Amino acid sequence: MAKIETKLYTHDELRELEEWFNGRELPEDIQLDKATYIPNVKDTIGRLMIQAEINCDNPKMQGAIYLLERLKKKLEETQN
Repeated sequence: MAKIETKLYTHDELRELEEWFNGRELPEDIQLDKATYIPNVKDTIGRLMIQAEINCDNPKMQGAIYLLERLKKKLEETQN
């Protein structure tokens, strides 16, 4: 079985991601994909950032960072 590569984010990279979100006009809610609806984008980002900061060094707990990256990509697509 092939080993899955996991990117570990540094605390500096997380701060850059947080700054990206802070510098944007965020929608109240967003349909991230067919199965993922976020009713309060600002609150969700705040909570995901807390989880990401706590679990930054744990390769098995990167879910919050993954969601933040997906949300950033979706916002970039819809706000251009």
